[in-house]
Amino acid sequence: MDNKKKNQWNSIYLLMLFVPLFWGGSFSTAEHVVTEIPSLVAATIRFALAGIILMIYVTIKSEWNINVLKKRWKGLLLVSLTGIFGYNAFFFLGLNYTSAINGSLIIATMPLFVTLGAVLFLRETWSSKIGISLVLSLIGVIIVITKGSLDTFLSLSFNKGDLLFIAALTCGVLYSLVGKAVMIDVSPLFATTIMTLIGSIFLAISSFFEGGWETVPSLSLQGWLEMFYMVVCGTLIGYIIFNKGVEQIRASKTSIYLNLTPIVTTLFSVMLYSSTITWKQILGMIMVLMGVYIATSKSVSKSKVFVKQRTNRRV
Repeated sequence: MDNKKKNQWNSIYLLMLFVPLFWGGSFSTAEHVVTEIPSLVAATIRFALAGIILMIYVTIKSEWNINVLKKRWKGLLLVSLTGIFGYNAFFFLGLNYTSAINGSLIIATMPLFVTLGAVLFLRETWSSKIGISLVLSLIGVIIVITKGSLDTFLSLSFNKGDLLFIAALTCGVLYSLVGKAVMIDVSPLFATTIMTLIGSIFLAISSFFEGGWETVPSLSLQGWLEMFYMVVCGTLIGYIIFNKGVEQIRASKTSIYLNLTPIVTTLFSVMLYSSTITWKQILGMIMVLMGVYIATSKSVSKSKVFVKQRTNRRV
């Protein structure tokens, strides 16, 4: 049994690597999709399609848990409004008023605030290893986003779009912290299904104020392929793995993986959209990878103790 648990905890750290891979790729593909259809319309289609697919799958598997839904509906509603609706709505609206660099830099601070929140409110332990990994990863992310240009960093100006990104950041932090409590007795699959369905409803309502649904039929084949990637990889697989990570490992360690997202976004842009990459960005990527490694190395044994304590509390 112990070997089985050890393998499970080893596997979740490996699975979490797919989250930044899929979310970083979704960011790159979304940048092109929103040039053809409005951002909130694209987000609605993405999460509505994912929600419908998950609903069908959960129904076939007979995994609808009404008792859990009645017990945890407030928490599930909150993570739906923050993790799906709020984060995506504020993020894409913010792009209409500020640069992607500004937005990315603001969102890059999410692991830091999630870790601080976990220490303050979830009683997670602060360690020098976590602190070093956060600083190292944050500096690396800034280098990747600004392409290592000090002039780019110093010339940043802030506006109302940045306030929208701060709202998106707040939603992302709340989602990561509240999700830990919600996932105690809710399966990642069921939680992701409810989240995408509720989130897509609120996104749909907000999209009607933005308008632009008449542009959907003219979405190109490339656009639909990119949408398919976002639905399957970025939402169905990405959110299920992330929710599983939130359930099984500490919120601070889960959030560290988000630092890898800008790396994946940059690499996708280079491979698919002919963007360029500098040696400074490569240096920043190495720093981020080192930060993630420091935070997650030799964590399996500690995670086993943590889950054992949590299991005892349930009993």
